Amino acid sequence: MDRARLARRFRALADPNRLRILELLLRGERCGCEIQVALGLTQSNVSRHLSCLRNAGLIAEERRGRRVFYRLAAEGPGCDPLVEFVRAVLRAKRPRRAAQPGAAVRLRRLRLRRGS
Repeated sequence: MDRARLARRFRALADPNRLRILELLLRGERCGCEIQVALGLTQSNVSRHLSCLRNAGLIAEERRGRRVFYRLAAEGPGCDPLVEFVRAVLRAKRPRRAAQPGAAVRLRRLRLRRGS
């Protein structure tokens, strides 16, 4: 891995909001709107953070219709050791909540409105 790519990856991990996003994705795949509601951030802010994480190779995305779903980068044999390290640290740490107070209620309301 070259130094520029390594620096990009560590820069992506240096932001508290990006770590909160990774903690959410550790629990499973989420669409961008769910991340926005759970963290209480603006759409443009969430989009910028997701772009940084994607460019660093820490998350993957999948477009389904008009929505984009995000998940942690692939795991298993041959997986990037840095991604596995991030997974292990986030699993071991597991703070009480990555989201803001009331985020669960807002997420539930969003899902009810969407009919999911």
